[in-house]
Amino acid sequence: MCPRHPEPVPLAHPLPVLKEALEKVDHILRQAMSAPGVAAMSAVVIHNDTVLWTGNFGKKNGSDPASGAPNEYTMYRISSISKIFPVLMLYRLWEEGIVTSLDDPLERYASTFTINNPLGLASAPEQQGLMDRMASQLSGLPRRLRSTSLLWKGSTQEALNLLKDDVLVVDPGTRCHYSTLAFSLLAHVLAAHTAQGDYQRWVSENVLEPLGMADTGFDLTPAVRARLAAGFYGSGRPAPLYDLGWYRPSGQMYSTAADLAKLAVALLGSGPRRLLRPDAAKTLLAPLLACPGAYFANETGTPWEFHAQRGYRVVRKDGDLDGYAATFSLVPPLRLGLVLLLAGPRPPGPDLVTRAYDELLPALEGALREAEPGPAPPPSAHPFAGYFTFANLTFYEVRAGPAGELRLRQFGPRVEALVPPAFRTLALRHLHGRVFQLHVAREFPCTLPLGDAWLSLEAQHGQLVNFYPLDHHGLSPGFDVPGLNTYRVLRLQRKPVFKTQ
Repeated sequence: MCPRHPEPVPLAHPLPVLKEALEKVDHILRQAMSAPGVAAMSAVVIHNDTVLWTGNFGKKNGSDPASGAPNEYTMYRISSISKIFPVLMLYRLWEEGIVTSLDDPLERYASTFTINNPLGLASAPEQQGLMDRMASQLSGLPRRLRSTSLLWKGSTQEALNLLKDDVLVVDPGTRCHYSTLAFSLLAHVLAAHTAQGDYQRWVSENVLEPLGMADTGFDLTPAVRARLAAGFYGSGRPAPLYDLGWYRPSGQMYSTAADLAKLAVALLGSGPRRLLRPDAAKTLLAPLLACPGAYFANETGTPWEFHAQRGYRVVRKDGDLDGYAATFSLVPPLRLGLVLLLAGPRPPGPDLVTRAYDELLPALEGALREAEPGPAPPPSAHPFAGYFTFANLTFYEVRAGPAGELRLRQFGPRVEALVPPAFRTLALRHLHGRVFQLHVAREFPCTLPLGDAWLSLEAQHGQLVNFYPLDHHGLSPGFDVPGLNTYRVLRLQRKPVFKTQ
């Protein structure tokens, strides 16, 4: 059925259908606390700029029987969710003109970058380190620098020197391959071209402070450690809090459910503070390449993994680090977000976030379809009402509905023979001036059989109808529907009469 996604209109909470879905999410997560090593869990569900639900389970310190429960302000290590921030830096520097293009080669910003590519001998060397590939698991770079661990504390120049004698794992841009190295290298190289000259300082000044994410950062100070939920391995053994050194941009950060909710609202474009222009934000949340085979996601993007679920792309960034697991996820068409933070390993079995969305997606979709506003009426229907024709082939009547809204009815022998009555009349939603928008219905079949062809109702839904300037009688002489390549639909003086066979 269409439209495939409902409009993300504001909802009047609480709604019973959402309340029931959120209770099921609460039950799913509460049950997961019995998994080995899971000591604490905090989660938040966001719609538009509203927190719909928060859930906090377990104990902040699972080793202390007297420990209290966590809350949305409890800190957790967020591991690979940290990779969102180098990508935000890339996009912001692109908006500011410091990065001229998202597909600039890395060599433009790190002149000594080079790596052997025995798998793509025909490709140009400068294609091996394109910025958007570095930010989307398409760089082909190894997971880490040769002979290093996540605790390596070298410099960016040392990293570039190590890469000279290394080889790409896959030909860039051809296959999804997870690389922690790519994000750390991107962050350090770009930071050298900012006024701050330091990656962590840039993130603090350009992302964390503007969004009010005061409980998010990099340094595990004594004050931060005191607020962290204690992490555990699956065996129940406490996990150490180690520093990632040069790999910090890829996994060092800590945060809270409340802070990550602020980031979700900003990325969905729902709140007063935005990190990127709408066009850049749309690019950020779009997939770049399908990932067939054994890769753990359907598609990859910057820096996301995309998972197909119930007709939607769920935009996710998952992270797992000793003693902690985390997921940051968005469903942009619904302006929906879910953050899940765990002190302990990710529970075995069906994925918790997927199970949560199995409850949330149909509930929110149904609520939005029910809440969709009716077509807005124009100040006066008179200038637009009447009969119209396109080249004497198709005929239309525009008239006012019960609430003053305009309705466009197709009629004539051919239409009446082929098009079901329910879909001959479309609403005209007034936008401004003489411009309206076609609105088929809340739900409708995407296509209809039309003789030997098919009529796409999906293509009609949402198209703009531009009426001509009014004549001396105060009437519009006709209209265009540019999106359907339909022009000069002209007014008739009277209702046409058709000869019967």
